[in-house]
Amino acid sequence: MKYQKIRNYKYKLADSVMIETGIKSDGYSHYFFTLDKEGLLVIHKGYLWDGVSGPTVDTKNTMLSGLVHDALYQAIRLGRLHPDFKPQVDNLFYTMLLDAGVNKIRAYYYYKAVKTFGHLSCRVGDIKIPKSLFA
Repeated sequence: MKYQKIRNYKYKLADSVMIETGIKSDGYSHYFFTLDKEGLLVIHKGYLWDGVSGPTVDTKNTMLSGLVHDALYQAIRLGRLHPDFKPQVDNLFYTMLLDAGVNKIRAYYYYKAVKTFGHLSCRVGDIKIPKSLFA
């Protein structure tokens, strides 16, 4: 996965990313990402995200899981993915962290944080807009 650090948000995706999420829904399409009915998520070049949120440190092995989690939470905020999918999104985040080699204790800490406080970042209609869309 290629990305660049930017001002005013944190990261900008330099190439598109495809990942099988296992999230089977009605599917949706957005300018920066698409989730098909079978769970294939495509996050398009130019997507902006802020890494793993909270009192954390972004490392190479957390970048992909943070990207996918942020895009799926954004889909919930936009009303394109039902909020009932939040637990599945959080579980995917945890699994991706472990698959990337993140220490089990650190991965669990991140998982518990999104499980406990993530609802604050995926409320339908709560639109986060970066300071500069084209940073």
